[in-house]
Amino acid sequence: MAEPQVPVLFCFSAFSRPSTVPAGSGYEVLIQKFLSLYGDLIDVHRKFVIQQHSVDWGEYIDLPKGFVVHERCKLRLVSLQVPMTSLGNLVPSSTVFFCCDMQERFRPAIKYFGDIISVGQRLLQGAHILGIPVIVTEQYPKGLGSTVAEIDVTTAKLVHPKTKFSMVVPEVEATLNEIPGVQSVVLFGVETHVCVQQTALDLIGRGLEVHIVADATSSRSMMDRMFALERLARTGIIITTSEAVLLQLVADKDHPHFKQVQNLTKASAPESGLLSKV
Repeated sequence: MAEPQVPVLFCFSAFSRPSTVPAGSGYEVLIQKFLSLYGDLIDVHRKFVIQQHSVDWGEYIDLPKGFVVHERCKLRLVSLQVPMTSLGNLVPSSTVFFCCDMQERFRPAIKYFGDIISVGQRLLQGAHILGIPVIVTEQYPKGLGSTVAEIDVTTAKLVHPKTKFSMVVPEVEATLNEIPGVQSVVLFGVETHVCVQQTALDLIGRGLEVHIVADATSSRSMMDRMFALERLARTGIIITTSEAVLLQLVADKDHPHFKQVQNLTKASAPESGLLSKV
């Protein structure tokens, strides 16, 4: 039996758009609905509140704690006008690694694919050492093959096929929701301007901080890669490197796993043609 839907008028800035949500929808569902309706207009680096129009007061009031939609209503999203500066701090307990479509059929097409494979494997080794969950997707593996053999995904929390370009499919979202306290996603793979870019935008739209690993991310075209990274950096996504990520995650030479992680970074990442194209 289909879930009952409740009509809601979603208002943002000068716009008002009628839609529906399932009965019993709470704050998170409503935020996602606002993003789906007004995503191109919302600056995700600001703080927002949702307010409900009150008949009793004749104006909008803040949603009470635990609010759920149970009847027709009018809601608006209000910016607090305070830009949220991302500091880019990474700690293992609130970080997840996303490995995007590092598949066999891409090997001959992606520039410097061998280099990003070796860096990607280094990142996953670091994640395993530090106990960081890893989510892996494969774009249409029936036609494009599985993740390359050099990248060990046996300890990944999820390896999932997809046809959507973004990694943020329902199964990935469900897995993310099972991991407590996630604030940051370290993202790498292919292609920078397609699946990686769309994944990054979907993630920041959900309020997560995104770190794209430049030396583990590539495309068929270096022009596509370059402009994608520039665009993403302007949206507040952090463009970084594998060594910076791994050493930031241990943070201290007294960290119990420092030596293991240091061993991963003793040999510098390949200085391939990616270097001058960031």
